Amino acid sequence: MGYRDWRWQALWWHYFFLFWSTIDGQTRYTIPEELKQGSVVGNLAKDLGLGLSEIFDRKLRVASEAGEQYFSVDAGKGELVVNDRIDREALCGQSASCLLPLQVVTENPLQLHRIEVEIRDMNDNSPIFITEERSLKIAESTATGIRFPLDTAHDQDVGSNSVKSYTLSKNECFSLKMKELSGDRQVPELVLEKSLDREKQSVHQLLLTALDGGNPVKTGTTKIIVTVLDNNDNVPVFKMPLYNVTVRENSVAGSVLVKVEATDADEGVNGEIEYAFADHTPLSLLSIFQLDSGTGEISLVGPLDYERTAVHEIRITAKDKGVPEMEGHCRVQVVVIDINDNSPEIVLTSKPNPVREDAPRGTVVALISARDLDSSNNGKVTLKLGKGLPFSLKPSFSNNYALVTNGLLDRESFSEYNIEVTATDSGSPPLSSKKIIPVSITDVNDNPPVFTQPSYNVYLKENGVPGSILYSVSASDLDFGENAKISYSILDSKVQDVSVSSYVYINSDNGSIYSMHSFDYEKLKVFQIQVQAKDQGSPSLSSNATVHVFILDQNDNAPAVIYPSSAALGSLSHQRMPRSAKAGHLVTKVTAVDADSGHNAWISYRLAEATDASLFTVNLYTGEVRTKRAASEQDDSSQRLLIEIKDDGEPVQSSTVTVSILLEDGLHEPILDLRQKAAEPSKKTGRITLYLILSLASVSVLSLLTFLILAVKCIRNSRSSGSCCTRRSDCDDYKNPNRNLQIQLNTDGPIKYVEVLGGDMLSQSQSFRSCMSPMSEYSDFTLIKPSSTTDFKEVISVLDASLPDSTWTFESQQVSRKQQNCFTHFQSLLA
Repeated sequence: MGYRDWRWQALWWHYFFLFWSTIDGQTRYTIPEELKQGSVVGNLAKDLGLGLSEIFDRKLRVASEAGEQYFSVDAGKGELVVNDRIDREALCGQSASCLLPLQVVTENPLQLHRIEVEIRDMNDNSPIFITEERSLKIAESTATGIRFPLDTAHDQDVGSNSVKSYTLSKNECFSLKMKELSGDRQVPELVLEKSLDREKQSVHQLLLTALDGGNPVKTGTTKIIVTVLDNNDNVPVFKMPLYNVTVRENSVAGSVLVKVEATDADEGVNGEIEYAFADHTPLSLLSIFQLDSGTGEISLVGPLDYERTAVHEIRITAKDKGVPEMEGHCRVQVVVIDINDNSPEIVLTSKPNPVREDAPRGTVVALISARDLDSSNNGKVTLKLGKGLPFSLKPSFSNNYALVTNGLLDRESFSEYNIEVTATDSGSPPLSSKKIIPVSITDVNDNPPVFTQPSYNVYLKENGVPGSILYSVSASDLDFGENAKISYSILDSKVQDVSVSSYVYINSDNGSIYSMHSFDYEKLKVFQIQVQAKDQGSPSLSSNATVHVFILDQNDNAPAVIYPSSAALGSLSHQRMPRSAKAGHLVTKVTAVDADSGHNAWISYRLAEATDASLFTVNLYTGEVRTKRAASEQDDSSQRLLIEIKDDGEPVQSSTVTVSILLEDGLHEPILDLRQKAAEPSKKTGRITLYLILSLASVSVLSLLTFLILAVKCIRNSRSSGSCCTRRSDCDDYKNPNRNLQIQLNTDGPIKYVEVLGGDMLSQSQSFRSCMSPMSEYSDFTLIKPSSTTDFKEVISVLDASLPDSTWTFESQQVSRKQQNCFTHFQSLLA
């Protein structure tokens, strides 16, 4: 530490000491003015209880309420140091106390501390008179004891360093006296001690010296020139030596403030008086006040400003027109009354910090102060916020406030608030001002990604190209930045005991799902994928969506012959027929199945080649081979038929079977059609016949009981819903809750195809197909891999709701047409 001049070094121990104290919870330091830049004021971090690491982490800094930054914080040591030259007289003028309030701001959390630095005055200014020379004119006939007011000296220092005394150079005619004024002020006056004699000495030159109370003492001087005049021995005398005037600071120009009045005992021109401002009246007063030299009226010519000067002191002289000229003196003190002419000002002590949306109530956002240049109630300021905001103002001290949160924040609803702060004073009428404080809300990862749909259905043709895109899922996140960046993944699951990752993979960036290989409808009809969307927040949030993949059948399987069995094995099928057979005789029946489904599995039969095409015909839908006419002796005994079997897919798939028919003369037992053969009882005797009858009876009874149960349930459902299992949703009573039943029907006209799939979504091990021909009154039902009686019930339910009506009578019991169809097919199924 040091002073700007070496002269002060010797006075260091006497005038300068540096200390800090805590008053009412505030820290105060005391320093002398004019310290060098970088001088240490105090250890601010230590006094506030902050460690060295916290100085940087919490961004310790100071802000001056006066605007000029006279101090700063040493970030390495936490010391408060002088940042600029401090001139107490420039800061505080003639105020007895000079305090610089500082606001110390720390962040994380945001806190405000108030400290004060007291600037102690140093005797660095000498007393100064307004003028270097003062002229007085005094008549030689002036009585002794008359006092003449002199100009006072001004010292910018205060306290003991201000002007303390005056001295006058030695003169036998004049002496110096001090006149006491209010406020412990003194004014020097020149006292006439001895009568003047113009003929002996017409001019007296005096030296007035002002001394301050500093150490060492500083002085200022001015010359007083006294001119001795002849005759006119009465001076003008004011009625009052001091005029006190109060005026509102908003008084308009031209307003008369006061009228001073003086009298002169002389007559004639010696008694005529003119008023004037005293010599060396400051220009600042001359720009505000005007004096009528004839009437003594003082009026306004300029604006008053209480905030700049609350009291004006004017010196007035009254001069007569005699020879010599005589003058009297008085003072006018104008007290300015404050009015509410200054709006409050809102000052941001610290810039608002971004606030996390999960910030708790009471989190400090910014520090605000308010000030008003007016006084008393006109300077009392209150702050308030707009309504409906999750913020409030918390007062701290001396018109300082903390802007804090007082409600829940949601960045997704409001990412930024423009907080309007209104400052209103207590004047009449009150004045106000507004300030907008922008506060941004930072994102917290509080929103998981959300898929556009909770589940997706994807329909994929079988035999696709590996690596082709199946579908693109999409999710969005209401958060921002990294919290909104989404990556996609597939959760591990099993598809037919194989990890789903063996079937598909997903692009983690855009959610596109690709196939790993082609799919075969006949092996896998449906599976599901669990897709997870996860954001990049900390901690990360995620959500799942299910993608149901349905494999669509393509016509990639040709019909396969299952009867005749020899033809199914690839060899020639040999059949016998009596030559006596008539037209319409059922020779044999070709049965084929197609591993495809839907239209791709609809099978038709056609006679492609024949030894004699006029003798045989093949039913288009059933595959029954019948005679078109009666066989004759001229027909060859060996007939060869090439039957083509086609499906209804696109493109058409087909296969052929060759049937060799031998016409025999000695064969008397005709081959009956399947319906008659199923209806005839066996004529075999013995235990085999008995066992067959018992078996058939048991199966029939079981079938009847099953049918009756189904019929009762169907009738109950029909009463409550008005229909009998006409839709899948109406048949929930017949569905195993642990199974997923799929029914595929051809509804274009008469039913030709019904497929029932039983089992869970990932296992298709049971399949029932019924192929019916609208050209025939008979139907064939083929069962492939039945797994349980539950599957039979499902099949019956579907058939009961799907088969066309017909009239049936069974064992003399009338039942509904649809139930007869169900029962008949169920019987044939069990048979």
